[in-house]
Amino acid sequence: MDWSRDFPSWPLNDLSRRIRHRPHFWHVQETGKGPTLLLLHGAGATTHTWRDLIRFFSKKFHVVVLDLPGHGFTRVGNRARLGLETTAEDIASLCKAEGWEPEALVGHSAGGAVALELSDLLAKSQSHTPRVVTINAALDRFEGIAGWLFPAFAKILALNPFVPMAFSLGGGTNIRARASIQYSGSNLSKQGYGYYARLLNSHSHVDGTLQTMARWNTDALYDRLPEIENPCLLITGKKDKAVPPKVSDKAAQLLPNAKRLELDGVGHLAHEESPEVVSQIVLDYCAKAAA
Repeated sequence: MDWSRDFPSWPLNDLSRRIRHRPHFWHVQETGKGPTLLLLHGAGATTHTWRDLIRFFSKKFHVVVLDLPGHGFTRVGNRARLGLETTAEDIASLCKAEGWEPEALVGHSAGGAVALELSDLLAKSQSHTPRVVTINAALDRFEGIAGWLFPAFAKILALNPFVPMAFSLGGGTNIRARASIQYSGSNLSKQGYGYYARLLNSHSHVDGTLQTMARWNTDALYDRLPEIENPCLLITGKKDKAVPPKVSDKAAQLLPNAKRLELDGVGHLAHEESPEVVSQIVLDYCAKAAA
């Protein structure tokens, strides 16, 4: 995303600031007072995905939202660090530098995997154990043909400098954004589709997403789920076609301190479809876990 072109009309830009902390140049939004709540978006999204939840969360929390490396306005400093483990390590380092000690982490899709990986790191480095809420978390292994085809395909795309340009300049981004979101089982407002269309028009964002996909592997995290003792709530949308709810069912059975909740009538972007419902669930869970 281009800072001078896109930032002035991006959601909640009055909460934004940029932080140079190696290896990346981060875009962060911050508001509210109280315990810190860190929000982590999924692959291909940005801080905008939380735009309608932040006002609910900020009544109880100091809310920190960031663009993952290569996404939105966060500039990549080292492409080799775009995998799951290294992304979590870099966010943990950023938290330490900024003095953030999250009481809770909320992650959507791939951000759910980052939240679980990060929670384990933070539990060892701060004075309290953070709670974790995931929304349609992308935690499962790729099986069968997807186990080799998806990573290989992503790497081919990521290594070709013309592919991100073809995606962003290919035209019809409004149609493509709407089609991909609806295919995932979600329906958004015209404005919601518009934000994703703008992201598809961004060469740097598409490139960052592909670079992340090419390095993504949840196998080590999946194997360690029984060792993650942080209190966890795994939320799914019943209509999610991108990450089936059974993925969270399996993870909940492995996590020692996990609860499951499925929502009717929403898909992969459940939090954008029903922000008030999802935010209240998160707030209630955090309050009960703290008590």
